[in-house]
Amino acid sequence: MKQKAEHGFFERVGYATSDWTETWFPDAFVFVLIASIAVFILGLALRNSPYDLAIDFGKGFWTLLAFSMQMVLIIVGGFLVATSPPVLKIIQGIAGIPKTAKSGVAIIGLFAVTTGMISWGFSLIFSGLLVREVSSRIKIDIRAAGAAAYLSLGSIWALGLSSSAALLMATQSSVPPALLSISGVLPLSSTIFLWQSLLMAVVLIVVHVLIAYSSAPSESKAVTAKFEPLAVSIPSRKSKGEWLEYSPILSILVFLIGATYLGYIFYTQGGLAALDLNTFNMLFIMAGLILHYRPISFLNAVNNSISATAGVVIQFPFYAGIFGMIVYSTINLTLAHWFVSISTATTYPLIIGIYTIIIGFFVPSGGGKFVLEAPYIFDAAKALNVNLGWVVQTYNAAEALPNLINPFWMLPLLGLLKVKARDLVGYSVIHFIITLPIVLILLTILGLTLPYVPPHT
Repeated sequence: MKQKAEHGFFERVGYATSDWTETWFPDAFVFVLIASIAVFILGLALRNSPYDLAIDFGKGFWTLLAFSMQMVLIIVGGFLVATSPPVLKIIQGIAGIPKTAKSGVAIIGLFAVTTGMISWGFSLIFSGLLVREVSSRIKIDIRAAGAAAYLSLGSIWALGLSSSAALLMATQSSVPPALLSISGVLPLSSTIFLWQSLLMAVVLIVVHVLIAYSSAPSESKAVTAKFEPLAVSIPSRKSKGEWLEYSPILSILVFLIGATYLGYIFYTQGGLAALDLNTFNMLFIMAGLILHYRPISFLNAVNNSISATAGVVIQFPFYAGIFGMIVYSTINLTLAHWFVSISTATTYPLIIGIYTIIIGFFVPSGGGKFVLEAPYIFDAAKALNVNLGWVVQTYNAAEALPNLINPFWMLPLLGLLKVKARDLVGYSVIHFIITLPIVLILLTILGLTLPYVPPHT
């Protein structure tokens, strides 16, 4: 990687901020431990006994096992599709479009945010591979390009089809019973497919692409990295017994079985009603199976994706323990009453948005953190007659913003690009600063257009 070149004002501010976070921010797992202790202390302050809080922590610890596995499979499914031979050819085609450094970064940002509306796991890998392919063709700044590839995780992904919170609330079997009794089931038609949510997504997509283009250094100032062009690598057969691993027969037959089931689900339940976490993950796994064509290619992609899931696997039980301390003690009702006391139906989205952003710096998990917040923010929303679907979307849009600074979800991308978090955060912080007020204003104004709808199970 070449030496750092001169930066503009926003680039210098961003680099200084990322330098500070890289020096002082601990690992993401430390944040969940801090959150566990903080909630325990809050419970003590609200006169819950330490013994009862410890029991509540244990009661909640395993309540998110199904949800945790679903989040792992979103990453794996996205990786499977993005690294398949047909999609790699699409990436190569897109990489041939830009001819300048600034247009290269803008193209990467555009495809990052648009694919992020489909799946954040797919977008993260797809965009990282696109950076590598564009970098092999033209001189682009690896820091600005990497930040652009990461944009789907900052305010866009949670408004799309892979939204952890929206899919959780649409999947009755995945919603913890204590939460289900408060909110009921919220179909996707009342969350991510609201016209208000779609409008906000379009606005943010345009803003992110403009920022990516305007903040990217030109060729003369670019800090570059060179990558080999993308290629599919399949090891040679070592024995005759491996022939089925290299034959597409099994992949095709199993894909047809899975596709038949998915067709049945969508036909009998209807498009939006059928699209829950399980259906979403099965779609991507079946797509990955047929796109890789041969089992050996599919399995290689699975093996390469597993390291990116480690944080979800170990952190979600702790989030569930925190959830237990909140819902089984007096914390839930106390926080709900507090939000009611400082909010009105008009200001509620703004206040919840700011609160969610602050917590997001310490708990960088859309699904895990939503389960922690949902009980008391839903209770408060019901008391104020705020649309519960918009509560989910308020959480979604606000929760994603801290991802532009917290490096937890950057890990798969950092491995692909062989860079450090500080290299990307220096540019992604510019997106955070500019989009923060836009998100809060849109949440407040658009929230006024939605009526309150009583929950149903």
